[in-house]
Amino acid sequence: MIKLLIVDDSALMRRQLTQLFLDENDFEIRQARNGIEAVAENREFEPDVVTLDINMPEMDGITALSLIMAERPVPVVMVSSLTEQGALATFEALNLGAVDYVAKPGGTISLSIDTIKDDLIGKVRTAARAKIKGKGAKGLAQRLREEREKVAARPVAVRRGVAGEGLVVIGVSTGGPRTLEDILPQLPADFPWPVLVAQHMPPSFTRPFADRMNGLCVLNVVEAAQPMALEPGTIYIGKGGADMVLGRRNGKLTVLAKPENKEFLWHPSVELLGRSVLEHCDPARVVAVMLTGMGYDGADAFTEIKKRGGRTIAESEETAVVFGMPAELIKRGGASVVIPNEKVAAQLNTWASR
Repeated sequence: MIKLLIVDDSALMRRQLTQLFLDENDFEIRQARNGIEAVAENREFEPDVVTLDINMPEMDGITALSLIMAERPVPVVMVSSLTEQGALATFEALNLGAVDYVAKPGGTISLSIDTIKDDLIGKVRTAARAKIKGKGAKGLAQRLREEREKVAARPVAVRRGVAGEGLVVIGVSTGGPRTLEDILPQLPADFPWPVLVAQHMPPSFTRPFADRMNGLCVLNVVEAAQPMALEPGTIYIGKGGADMVLGRRNGKLTVLAKPENKEFLWHPSVELLGRSVLEHCDPARVVAVMLTGMGYDGADAFTEIKKRGGRTIAESEETAVVFGMPAELIKRGGASVVIPNEKVAAQLNTWASR
């Protein structure tokens, strides 16, 4: 049995979520109406997983999360709105140690709860097996202080080389935003290659995420929402609700946002991006990086990149929040190296400077 704590200020939402999980027959459930009750239930009930609303009276979800992570860390799945404000709050929650998030459906909950059923159940089950990275309120304050110092001290990017010399492709899902924040800011100001990031994320979240990363990184970070010719030393975040692929326009390698291809399960699709890289790039000048996430998205394409002379990185189990996507790449023989996330940026810089 999985012990689940459902936290939401809406009685209707609590009731519907409870029934959704009771139908699975392997959940033991308790409820909390606000952050204060959530902190107390985490102490008393000792759940395996918590679903946590963000906007609640008396104590909001972010404050509750910081206290939960400081007192008794537990995998948490945030239930947030699909607004830009909801996205920003979700990224703050992920920094505090939340494992994942589910976008709360709009309109009348009773009529739309089924639209998130499979996603929510899948993410809660995955979270029950996930590694916890939270360090509580003190940890968040320290991270924010470090981030401000990085931004204040960041040099002007001096790019070397041209876009055709090489390319980095990153695939990532569950646990990705926090992991990318640990890796991408470490890339130096003269990093010579474009970096394409396919992070599974809803449409309204990718632009705020790109803006956030742009504030943390020395390199320029943009959401690839329209055709963009690749530039060296630029990080492109795939637009949510679309698939990011490479093409050529006027002879230049260009990143494109295309409507979601329904043949693929996850979006932006890492597999589709990898296939387009194979079509338009010399694999010997490609580095493909598979980071934390559930499922197998991109494993086949990245394995093919390695077979054709490219280099690949799989995040090791010791740091992956969910060791699904990297494990699939390793099982296929598609990983050139398997390393923890704190070593990824150094490896990229070493390969790009040769």
